[in-house]
Amino acid sequence: MDARFTPEQDHIRRTLRELLRKRCSPGDVRAAVGTPAGHDPALWGALARDLGLPGLALPEAHGGVDGSTNTELALAAEELGRALAPTPLLATAVLAAPLITALGTDAQRAGLLPRIASGALTAALAVSGTALATVLSLTGEPRRDWAGGGRAGGVQATRRAGDWRLYGQVGQVLDGHSAGLLLVAAHAGGYARSRTLLFLVPGDAPGLARTRQTSLDTTRPQGSLELRDVPAELLGGAPPEGRDQPSPGRGEGTAHLAEHLARVGDTAAAVLAAEAVGAAGRILELTVEHALTREQFGRAIGSFQAVKHRLADVYVQVQAARSAAYYAAWATAATAATAHEREHVGGLALAQALDSLRTAAAEGIQLHGGIGFTWEHEAQLYFKRAAGDELLFGPAHRLRAHAAEAARLFDAGEVAV
Repeated sequence: MDARFTPEQDHIRRTLRELLRKRCSPGDVRAAVGTPAGHDPALWGALARDLGLPGLALPEAHGGVDGSTNTELALAAEELGRALAPTPLLATAVLAAPLITALGTDAQRAGLLPRIASGALTAALAVSGTALATVLSLTGEPRRDWAGGGRAGGVQATRRAGDWRLYGQVGQVLDGHSAGLLLVAAHAGGYARSRTLLFLVPGDAPGLARTRQTSLDTTRPQGSLELRDVPAELLGGAPPEGRDQPSPGRGEGTAHLAEHLARVGDTAAAVLAAEAVGAAGRILELTVEHALTREQFGRAIGSFQAVKHRLADVYVQVQAARSAAYYAAWATAATAATAHEREHVGGLALAQALDSLRTAAAEGIQLHGGIGFTWEHEAQLYFKRAAGDELLFGPAHRLRAHAAEAARLFDAGEVAV
């Protein structure tokens, strides 16, 4: 394994950092999150047009760059995390696009992926935020009825005259209020033939009502969906005529869908880990800069041994999390015949990155003194990102516990070496 970055990867990092330095200052971030979309469409257009970020993990045949590696996507996420740039990259390129690539028909891929790669179309995976971490197999395995119990709640799908219709509601959908395309998880088949399917729903579909929700982390906007007799297209295409049960092996069954969601979850965890590392590194930089200029008792507070030790501990934690995130990005690109043969390290990397971000943000707020506790200072934004990500994708101890369970560390007769 060669851990060095290629010249192309270094170029992506430098170019993206320079672009964000010019167009994503703390003032720009605050202005962007105050818009109805929750992000700056002009910045998103530049990221897609000039750097091709949405297509980094998509196949070339559909307008992407390669689709064989997640390293570039993780590097981009790290830079976006440094600036806390509010963009639809996570919802579109990390959660939704891989599912369309893996499960969609040829026509669906040809019609949607080039638009996603160009930045013209944003997408969101509509799964309740309270269930997202388990649906992606990060903190546990999803229940059989994770899209709705079959009797009440969640989203229900029914067929009428060969067409699918969706009913129900979903909350805490990342970029769900503004995405041009929704991948809605819905329960179908009633209680006896219960299964979960994914459906494609345009953002302007009749019967669909969307509302932006108030969230702890305003740089990670979320929306709620209400679906009332909404027409939808089954991801992967319609089953054979006369059959309501999707064909096994075509990516439409619940078990097969869960396998793909787990793979997406492992990749998403690696990307989120890189993003959290970027945020942790940036708040550490801001804290060090403040410690070198803020004077107390006639000297800079950064010259006190206790402050040096605290910052050094944070630095070591951030560097360890960065190494874990890079390795996870490399490991999730490995292919295997089954999900059980893959090395699932994304959740562990995310746990370490979330811990480092929480520690760096907390130390940053405290060492900034009185100004660190104010809304006007950007330190609070990094603390909210740490807390918000733990609520959506963690917490860290559950990420580690599930990783240990998946590795069978505590099985009877198993000895961990």
